[in-house]
Amino acid sequence: MSTTAVDEKLDHVLAFFAKLLCSGVLVGDRDADDFVRRDLMTHLRPEGMPVEWDSITWDVDTERGIVTLSANGAQRSAVFNNGQGCTIVPRGAAGVHFTPVPVTSTLPDPSTQDWPAGDRIPTYASPSGVDSAALDAALDLAMDDNRQPVPQGTRALLVVHHGQIVGERYAPGFGPESRHVSWSMGKSITAALIGLLVGDGALNIDDPAPVAEWRADDDPRADITIRHLLNMSSGLRFVRAQDDDQLDLGWTSGDDHMFIYYGGIDVFAHSVSRPSEFPPGTHWRYRNSDPLTLGKIVRQTVEARGEEYLTYPQRRLFDRIGMRRMVLEPDPWGNFVMSGFDWGTARDWARFGLLHLWDGVWKPTGERVLPEGWTEFVRTPAPADGEQGYGGQFWLNAGGRLSNVPRDAYWPAGAWGQVVVIVPSKGLVVVRLGHSTDTGDPFDAYMDATLSGIIAALGG
Repeated sequence: MSTTAVDEKLDHVLAFFAKLLCSGVLVGDRDADDFVRRDLMTHLRPEGMPVEWDSITWDVDTERGIVTLSANGAQRSAVFNNGQGCTIVPRGAAGVHFTPVPVTSTLPDPSTQDWPAGDRIPTYASPSGVDSAALDAALDLAMDDNRQPVPQGTRALLVVHHGQIVGERYAPGFGPESRHVSWSMGKSITAALIGLLVGDGALNIDDPAPVAEWRADDDPRADITIRHLLNMSSGLRFVRAQDDDQLDLGWTSGDDHMFIYYGGIDVFAHSVSRPSEFPPGTHWRYRNSDPLTLGKIVRQTVEARGEEYLTYPQRRLFDRIGMRRMVLEPDPWGNFVMSGFDWGTARDWARFGLLHLWDGVWKPTGERVLPEGWTEFVRTPAPADGEQGYGGQFWLNAGGRLSNVPRDAYWPAGAWGQVVVIVPSKGLVVVRLGHSTDTGDPFDAYMDATLSGIIAALGG
């Protein structure tokens, strides 16, 4: 391997972990050493890495809002901006290339309002048919790694049944106000923002994606619609090293899917610059190009109306459904990286789940937030996904991925086991946040068992 390749990988490793550490401390309110030990060290695998953790030093300057990681003569930093969380400082730049904007909720103190508008939990009579002891046992089991075949590291578990919180558990050091990194659950927020603009009449999902770079007559990308992007079926060539048998590209600019996290780049420009590989709608692939292109469409549509983009999600979505503590983090050019850089509490994610359970209507106010038919669309299998496991930026159980859970279940999902499972047939929303280091079959088995135990306790 060339020295240049090693230097690039080291540079990207330091940038990525500077960003994550900055967010963990200044957004998630975690102790730096604990966050490094319990979260970051499990991300950095020894195979092919240009550095080990015992060679990395870090400095967290909370007063200036700067986190710097150094190793082997290289150094990278991330900066905190209140309202926008943390962002990688591009190499050679003095700071970020956008003007931060305060993001504040206009809602009353949540302690003054009943759930779900606020955090005051009324005393409910136990619904008929609910076995409270069985529900407690299911939650106890889910939180106890000593009783799991593979430890899962669950930090928050919240059960909402017919709009009521019927179960809520947190690991030591975490609570209802704790923000957790939500990773790719932010893709589902992007879908909701597109839904808002569809409801406004500003977009139609079957129209060609309004991306100027694709408009040339001979450009095959001109046929990509917003629906294709929502269905992860754009056909853009977007390398994901771990899936494309190109592991040597890991931590380099050649891994398109991950480069957006560690490159300190304009993620929207990078995504729309990728060429076509397949005709749109013919291949389903999980790639960050599609949600980030949707993010670009959101930004340009909002700004064309003269609105402030950085406050748009809070104003138009979160405040309408009681979500006060979400933090969406941008790239150095002020583009939200909602394919992975987003932080939220279990209760705020439960509210997002309830909005979808209630078919886009926020029941406490009776306001339709998402357009009629939107939730049906996002939980309908993408035509190109033969396994029926993905819809419109939501994962689905239509193909039976969780064998003991109803087929109508669907969920936002993020790395290391972040999920908000919505089960319309059961009137159920279950939020699980944490840090599972093995999120393949063991995590699916864990969620299948946890959800089936909860459903059984709630009366089947």
